[in-house]
Amino acid sequence: MKEKFNILTSTCVPLPLQNVDTDQIIPARFLKATDKNGFGDNLFRDWRYDKQGNKTSFVLNDPTYADSKVLVAGKNFGSGSSREHAAWAIAGYGFRAIISSFFADIFRNNALNNFVLPVVVSEPFLAELFETIKSNPKAPVKIDLPAQTVTNVTTGNSEKFEINSYKKHCLENGLDDIDFLLSNKDKIEDWEKKHVQA
Repeated sequence: MKEKFNILTSTCVPLPLQNVDTDQIIPARFLKATDKNGFGDNLFRDWRYDKQGNKTSFVLNDPTYADSKVLVAGKNFGSGSSREHAAWAIAGYGFRAIISSFFADIFRNNALNNFVLPVVVSEPFLAELFETIKSNPKAPVKIDLPAQTVTNVTTGNSEKFEINSYKKHCLENGLDDIDFLLSNKDKIEDWEKKHVQA
């Protein structure tokens, strides 16, 4: 079982760039590994480090945002190839949620499968959030999964967001697909006894 997701209040890492694709999230040269471990170290690798391996001025290198659990990104986050490694890198870095006005469908599903909540908000709400973070990097957001709301704590403005009911249940209970099946083992066995002929 994974860590349960119910209500998360956190500061945010701002990434006000549109059309961030999966190759920018995790460059292709890191895709040979089949284990999820270590992918967070290479999240946005080519933006975080120069060719000599030195840190750049990229936002993830700013200690101001060191403990943030929420990434706030521009429209169309996670476009491009369908590599699940992009979601592994986001989760491996320690993000629990991403807020944007639009996610590529495959990335969105991959994120949910890796216990990262993609929160879709309106363009005005996203713009307000970026402005709030710019004014105060320590400004928090509150993501309430049971209520399906996200709140800019500074302004008090909230929006509802949509999520598949099955994925919501899994996040709230820290269950992946296999955990979910195992949690329903008795029900499955009862159904088989009633419906499967000997």
